Amino acid sequence: MNNDNEILYHTIEPVYDSESKVLILGTFPSPKSREASFFYGHPRNRFWPVLAGIFGTEVPETVEGKKKFLLDRHIALWDVVASCSIQNAEDASIRNCKPNDLSVILSAAEIKAIFTTGNKAYQLYNRLCLKNTGIPAIPLPSTSPANASFSYERLVDEYRIILKYLD
Repeated sequence: MNNDNEILYHTIEPVYDSESKVLILGTFPSPKSREASFFYGHPRNRFWPVLAGIFGTEVPETVEGKKKFLLDRHIALWDVVASCSIQNAEDASIRNCKPNDLSVILSAAEIKAIFTTGNKAYQLYNRLCLKNTGIPAIPLPSTSPANASFSYERLVDEYRIILKYLD
């Protein structure tokens, strides 16, 4: 557990290439994601099953498989926050934020839409990034196990909007 004043730094590289058409942004990697050195690493997080669900495919299991899954479908993935203080995986505890430089992705790819996963990512994007990107984000519900009010089926329905921007 971190103390309130400890600043953590994002160490997971963004996933994107010149063919990326949508950018999905979370807040900041959870302890499990930092341990796995990849996004949405908690075994009960539904991000990977939900994405597989909207495409009707198997859930990718390895980091390489997840990267290939994203790139094959023209999806870029990163987080809003580059550094912050945070308690465990509690987005509500995020303080002292510095944003990631999203121009790295936006200058390399023709991004048609930016999505945020969860309310905190949406709020942080609007506060820290919107003025630099000029692209309004589309909020999606969190896939965290803490968001129990959203069933897997409901999450898949909500995330289907991504498909509209991949044509």
